[in-house]
Amino acid sequence: MISMETTEAGLFLNGEWRPAATDETFDVIDPATGKVTARVANAGERDVDEAVKSAEAAFHDRRWLSMPPLERGRILRNVADLIRKHHMELAHIMTRENGMPLNMALFVEIPMAADCFDFFASLVIQPQGDVLPFSLNGAPPNYMAWTTKEPIGVAGLITPWNFPLLMPTWKVAPALAAGCTMILKPAPETPLTALKLAELCQKAGVPEGVLNVLPGKDEAGKAIVKHPRIPKIAFTGETATGRHILQAAAPYIKRVSLELGGKSPNIIFEDADIEDAAKSALFGVFYNSGQVCQAGSRILVHHSVYDSFVEKLVEKAKKLKVGPGTDMRNDLGPVISKTQHEKILQYIEIGQEEGATLLTGGGVPEGLTDGYFIEPTVFADVTPTMRIACEEIFGPVVSVIPFKDDDEAVQIANETIYGLAAAVWTRDIKRGLNMARRIKSGTLWINTYQVLSPTLPFGGYKQSGIGRELGVQALDSYLETKSVICDLNDRPMTFF
Repeated sequence: MISMETTEAGLFLNGEWRPAATDETFDVIDPATGKVTARVANAGERDVDEAVKSAEAAFHDRRWLSMPPLERGRILRNVADLIRKHHMELAHIMTRENGMPLNMALFVEIPMAADCFDFFASLVIQPQGDVLPFSLNGAPPNYMAWTTKEPIGVAGLITPWNFPLLMPTWKVAPALAAGCTMILKPAPETPLTALKLAELCQKAGVPEGVLNVLPGKDEAGKAIVKHPRIPKIAFTGETATGRHILQAAAPYIKRVSLELGGKSPNIIFEDADIEDAAKSALFGVFYNSGQVCQAGSRILVHHSVYDSFVEKLVEKAKKLKVGPGTDMRNDLGPVISKTQHEKILQYIEIGQEEGATLLTGGGVPEGLTDGYFIEPTVFADVTPTMRIACEEIFGPVVSVIPFKDDDEAVQIANETIYGLAAAVWTRDIKRGLNMARRIKSGTLWINTYQVLSPTLPFGGYKQSGIGRELGVQALDSYLETKSVICDLNDRPMTFF
């Protein structure tokens, strides 16, 4: 059983807790202290093969799919209810291994995860197919044709560390709703939350073998991607890793969906409510210490309000409290690891070397040298070609870039390899809607930022990914479409 006190954990395979085949483990580090907080079984290739056998058996004997749709929907709603019931325990587990402040875990991530299971529970009983007219020149008229949708089979789900409950939920919930069985590999930094989710799914009534959770490092992830009997891969993480997954999956023609990186523009026009825009921009970039794929890390501001906006943003950033996530008064917790901490500090140095003006932050908060803490950092006088404006930093660092008109704002916004999200702030709704048409991003907010709903698809243009999470589109990514044609004529059509 996984709890906030768990110090050792195994794999969750075929409904049982097991050690890795090699008995290897890896350390989970509390990013607020830099110390080992748990040791978890390290899955390898043999464990992946065993999990595939388990998931295949569960799929082929239809122990999940043969349940009445209403019953499967009830089980998904049971998961949602259990997530809400165990909210405090989940929040403490997440904060312990991820560093996220408890208030954000309790009021943002956990409710969104529960809502996601509720939404996909509602899709289990939705029609999945159409009766269609049939037309073929020279054929007798009496045919019936329809489509049906069937689960792909065993899905390999690989998730990151930045949202240790929500990211697995975004994949597990639609895969279950589609009737798939699955192997979930959470990030090695945050395995305990995913294992707790597996425990709640089992308690809710998900049969053994349907959901298998294999914590592990690179070997497990590579084995899942290359396994010939896993036809579907869903991955969230870095764009570079997404490219490797596409290459590794190509020989097997796997169905691959990728939710990758971003460098999202948050565009502030001269007619915007500057106070509201500054508040939202703060949340847009510093939420979860900036470790958010759709973070508004490029703030584009009309030159006529640039100085006043920057002044408000810096004033608000200086008031943010940084510290351990267990203190509900803190706004930002630590970043995930020593490696990430060093990378972010290096980018801050690069920004200054490139000529950007560091207005606030840029270092380690006083008295917080044990963990991986970084001050909220604001750069002004940033040009669009600077590295801090082009490359995904994945930390509490924002670049504020001036622009002169709508066309330049669009050019700067789109001049990136990414296209995950964007926002526009203006009182002119026509202007906002026109910008929405011109900006290449999977999500476009007008006068808001970071708000998401399980009913709406989420994903990116360009190198921000392939396919969509959430919405009906997510369900479709775990389904195959079959066309069925029935000849109702007295004699079959033949050419011979």
